[in-house]
Amino acid sequence: MELGKMTDIVRAKSLFTTGGYTCVLCKQETILTSRTEGIAPLVRFISEATGLQGYSAADKVVGKAAAMLYVLAGVRDVYATVMSEEATKLFEGHQIGYSFETLTPFITNRPGNDICPMDRLVRDIGNATEAFEAIREKVNQLSPPN
Repeated sequence: MELGKMTDIVRAKSLFTTGGYTCVLCKQETILTSRTEGIAPLVRFISEATGLQGYSAADKVVGKAAAMLYVLAGVRDVYATVMSEEATKLFEGHQIGYSFETLTPFITNRPGNDICPMDRLVRDIGNATEAFEAIREKVNQLSPPN
């Protein structure tokens, strides 16, 4: 493993673990963080045209929907507290390194009684760009107006 890659993922995991963040992305000296729950921070980072190519990420929960966004963004590696089996398959297929604390067959919704609505949304979508458009539209519907 190259030194730069190790440094970025270690830094992302450290900030994630100690800073109370839900999402941290690092690439050299550039650090992006969020304390917002869910997939919205990642949608915002991509929507703002923040170039995420080669970043390392630490995230709270990564299912298929988040994994597709990380693929679209071109991140180098992803650590998650909870990661779905579907996410690991996507990362393997796109040569993205990954690690996790807990691997689960699928991500559940917040009450824990059904599949995550974002993962349900992208269940039959195979293209990361199409997934991003569907996720962004859903996030915008769910977000309160400013």
